[in-house]
Amino acid sequence: MKIKGLLIMLIISLTLFSLTACGDNETPTPQYEQITAEQAKELMDTKTDYIILDARTQEEFDEGHIDGAILIPEYEVSTRAEKELLDKDGLILVYCRSGRRSKIAAQALVDLGYTNVKEFGGIIDWQYEIVK
Repeated sequence: MKIKGLLIMLIISLTLFSLTACGDNETPTPQYEQITAEQAKELMDTKTDYIILDARTQEEFDEGHIDGAILIPEYEVSTRAEKELLDKDGLILVYCRSGRRSKIAAQALVDLGYTNVKEFGGIIDWQYEIVK
């Protein structure tokens, strides 16, 4: 009888453990928000406190960039962001040339704890003015 009781308790324990370990209680992974260039432009026109982050290279930036953008190449975001982007809850709008590097940069920012990151693709889709 003791063995039967122990087996029942073991089955109950394993069932409870598997229910809590299945991921139902896991916190979702933070993510950046994907927006369009038009939505980014609207935010730039209506908000006053935001950062535009250009994730391209210095050479690409020098060829033309969105007015007010700061340059942190995608491959340097994880080492420079916390020194240069002090407000982890502030709005950060991220772009690159085509959208690939801006996605990498936006995810790196989220991984560092930034909470209001919006990625809007590439400057090739930007229909508005740029600074040369």
